[in-house]
Amino acid sequence: MRRSSLEARAQMPEDERAAAARSMRDALFSVPELEMGGTIAAYVSFGTEPDTRALVFGLWKRGGYVLLPKLLPDGDLDWASYEGPDSLVPGPRGLMEPSEPPRGPAAVASADVVLVPALAIDRGTGLRLGRGGGSYDRALARVGPAILTVGLVYDAELVDAVPGEPHDQRVRAAVTPGGGLLRFS
Repeated sequence: MRRSSLEARAQMPEDERAAAARSMRDALFSVPELEMGGTIAAYVSFGTEPDTRALVFGLWKRGGYVLLPKLLPDGDLDWASYEGPDSLVPGPRGLMEPSEPPRGPAAVASADVVLVPALAIDRGTGLRLGRGGGSYDRALARVGPAILTVGLVYDAELVDAVPGEPHDQRVRAAVTPGGGLLRFS
């Protein structure tokens, strides 16, 4: 499933990916928790993931405190403040990370909303398929049950079933370009 999702993303035309990113950004900007949220944990997209750079910048410009992940050697995620596009530096595995001092892996627990990458999300349960490293499963395990956690996926990646393991964490919502925000019960 990971391979087919990555292959489909690679085949998607650049202008289609850009339009999808704009649609997801606009949908997220209308979510009450994001409008009112003081702290938003987000991420800088990589490769053919739905582009989050304009989203992250927009959240920051609107006055939100934006936390971005820093990948640790053991695969866990530390978190640091986003202070604009110039505050991003190259990190491990070609990822862009904040240059600000790390706040610790537990900092994600202070977020009012957590945005996470996914390759696919089960439309019925919110089970997300990541890249297989477990980084976001560890991060999501630190987030309280009342916090909105949102996976960003293309329309075709909201699927009927996602294979899961006992440690896999579910998201409470997904956002797609065509469907906007979908909350899971």
